[in-house]
Order: sequence, then structure tokens, then C-alpha cells
Amino acid sequence: MFPIIPASSAASFPKNDEGIFGYGESPRKSMTNLVSNTGVVSSDVTGVGSAREELAACEYGGDKGIFGYGNPGSYTAATNLVSNTGVVGTDVTGVGTARRILAACSFGGDEGIFGYGYLTLGMTNLVSNAGVVSSDVAGVGTARSYLAATEYGGDKGIFGYGYDGSTVSMTNLVSNTGVVGTDVTGVGTARTQPAACEYGEDKGIFGFGSTGSMTAVTNLVSNTGVVGTDVTGVGTARDRISACEYGQDKGIFGFGSDGSDCAITNLVSNTGVVASDQAATTGTARRALAACSFN
Repeated sequence: MFPIIPASSAASFPKNDEGIFGYGESPRKSMTNLVSNTGVVSSDVTGVGSAREELAACEYGGDKGIFGYGNPGSYTAATNLVSNTGVVGTDVTGVGTARRILAACSFGGDEGIFGYGYLTLGMTNLVSNAGVVSSDVAGVGTARSYLAATEYGGDKGIFGYGYDGSTVSMTNLVSNTGVVGTDVTGVGTARTQPAACEYGEDKGIFGFGSTGSMTAVTNLVSNTGVVGTDVTGVGTARDRISACEYGQDKGIFGFGSDGSDCAITNLVSNTGVVASDQAATTGTARRALAACSFN
């Protein structure tokens, strides 16, 4: 006999316990800060690889991460793999168009995607479950920079917001095979330089950024990729911030600039509620960094 599978059964996707913030400015840095499974950010870990800013990061392989691209003084496509214990590897020769101010997220449960970037680019680069970055894939949707991306639905992703010559709010969904969809009309405040991460195991959140002035507004993403209207911001308004998952179903926004470099964090509950500012971490205040989860 065939086993009876309850109608409510859902696919199981890897969820990570810990996170890592890395790189940033000013001046350009390479240090990292680990995030525990309770959302505690560590003091600085000595940097590995090229010091740079305006990069992106995402998970791959179910329990590992990758930092990629950015600005070390000139545009680069170099990447640095993160092990499932949070150890960052040396520079890997870049694949694809060197660029900065891009975004990245995971998809398919164990793969990743880097997308968009400056100068107003639309191409993407897929990351295999072994951390290998593909050559450029032709862009879909509005070419832009200063955007953010997150996973949702367990195995899909979403790019959102950014700058295409003006501040925008559109989004582009990523299928569980890494195919980027056409523009979806934006919801919420158009802004640049926000951050995004997963929470609640299958939902996402975009938060913070700049409308011309800094904001702390957030927008929740459902497990079907629908972006919600603005939620009143909590915590210090800032841009050039980063975010990642931790504790398997929670998130954390961290660092950024409120006019000065910050080391503050804001935790996101498993229901998408953003907490007030956490006391300054012991890490170096900085902006234009990246973050992803692991383990």
C-alpha cells in the first residue's frame, strides 16, 4: 500500500540557526560579526578576503553562505564562501559582471541568486548548492541598484525596491528554480538602500532605507510573495543596513547609517514584529555591509 500523506503536509526546507554580518565601510572593511541563535551579535572577527563595501550575501547548500561582488576600490565579482560554522573563506575569482549595490537571496531550498546592481544593471547570477556562481543570466524586470532581496515561501525569493534613476517600489519574484519574474507593481513607500530577510520560516520582511530622508518603515511579505502595505517603523531610521535570518524563524536588521555609522540592531519576531533598538553591539559601527544565515 502507498503511505497516506496528510493533505496539509508541506515540503520541509532547511532553516538556519545563526547569521553573519560582514564587510562594509567606512573605511572599507572585511571583518565579520556572528549572530547567535538567540540574536546576540558577536564582537568583530578578523576579516578574510578583500575589504569592500556595497556587496550582497545569501545562503546556499542549506546551511552555508556566500558574500559576493561589491566595491573594494573598483567594482569586483569576487566571492567568499561561509562554512556551516561561520568561517569565511579567501577570495574566489569572480564570475559574471563586476558590480556593486546589488542584492541576493536563496531559492530552491539550497541555491542562491545575486541580482541587479550598479550601474543600473538587471542581470542575475545563480549560486549552486556547492557555492559555484554562474555566468550572467539576462536580466528580467527593471534594471536598478540600491535594492534588497529575501527568501519567502520556503523555496522562493523576491527582489524589491531600489533606484532606476528615481526611487522605486516594484518587486520581482524568483521561482524555486531561480527564474526571475517581470515587475510586480510596488506596494509601500518607494525607497533605496533597505534590507530584507526571512522570518516565520516562510515569510519575508523589507525594512528601513531612504526616501530622500531615512526611514524605519517595514513591509511584510506573505508566503505567496505578496508585499504588504507600510508598517510604522520601529527603531532608528537608517539606510545602507543589512539583515539576515537567525533562530530558524526570526530575523535581525543590523548596522547601517543614520547620518553616522551605526552598530545597533533590531530583532524581528517569528510573527514579523520589529523590536526597538538593541544596545550597541561590540562590533564596529559601519554601513553598506551584507548579511546571511548559516548552520
